[in-house]
This record gives sequence, C-alpha cells and structure tokens, in this order.
Amino acid sequence: MAAAPQRTASASTKIDWTRLTSSLGLKGNTATALTAFKKRNDDARRRLQTLQERPTTVDFKSYRDVLKNTAVIDEVERSMRDYKVKTVDVSRQLKSIEGFEAQAVASAQETASLVSSEMKALEQTMKNIEEARPFEECTTEEIFHAEPAVAEKTEHHVKNHRWMPPGYKEKFGDLSVM
Repeated sequence: MAAAPQRTASASTKIDWTRLTSSLGLKGNTATALTAFKKRNDDARRRLQTLQERPTTVDFKSYRDVLKNTAVIDEVERSMRDYKVKTVDVSRQLKSIEGFEAQAVASAQETASLVSSEMKALEQTMKNIEEARPFEECTTEEIFHAEPAVAEKTEHHVKNHRWMPPGYKEKFGDLSVM
C-alpha cells in the first residue's frame, strides 16, 4: 500500500562538516549557529530514516484470527482505507530557514569584511616594519613628526627646567661628577 521511500539528494550530505568551520575560520555566533543547524539536520535525517524503515502495512487478517470482536477490526480497517493524507503548510518553517540563512550570510559577510580590513591593517603594519629605519638613525625632528606627543612632553620638560626624564637616575644612576 505504501510507496517505496524516495531518495532525495541533500546538499548537507555533500558538505564536510568537520572541515567547514575550521577552513572558513568561522567563530562566535556563526560557528555556533552552523553547529546547531547541523545537529537539527542530523536529528531530522535520523528520524526520517527510522520512520521509513518501519512497516506501513497492517495485516488485518491476522488480527481477525486472534480477536473475537471483528467489528472493531472492520472499523479500523475502514478508517485506514478512508484516511486521506493531509498537506501541511510548511511556509512558516521555510521562512524560518530563510531567516536563518539570511542571518548566517550576513554574519559571514560581516566576518569576511572584518577579516579583510584586519588583513589590510596587518599588511600595512608589516610594510611599515620592513621599511622602518633603526631608531638610532632617526633624527629628533623625525621622531617629533612621527609622534607629536613626544615633542609636547619634551617641550613641557624644557619649560620647567627638567633636563632628565623621570626615572632616568633610578634606572641608569647619577653620572654627574661632583
């Protein structure tokens, strides 16, 4: 009476879930949501498989042989024969999945843009490090231009007649000859 279970190809069977998170470098909410989705998918697939493996036909003749009240069996058989499969509106579930998908895509794009901007900043830092001259070769004007706070602090110390930076004597000792 029941048709053979249909086999449908699923995209989730083609995904290598163990490598997906690590290869894309997913972290935080994106990785958690992806793991939760995989778990729900696996649970639904297992449930579907167990339901498909269960027999769907009923042997009413064997029940008639065992039970004395065959009217009940006739009524159950009639109910099963008259049973019509109802269609279920899955649009709400599909909207939920689409919402999850949109959120995952947005999160992935945000992660990608953050990683991209961080990579650009790191590349610029690496370029600066590679092109930088040693500190000993820099002039005071170049240091003041690169870090104006140093110029301001130096100017403040000179105005207050402080010729030694704070902590210099403690660190290097007093070199005055008196």
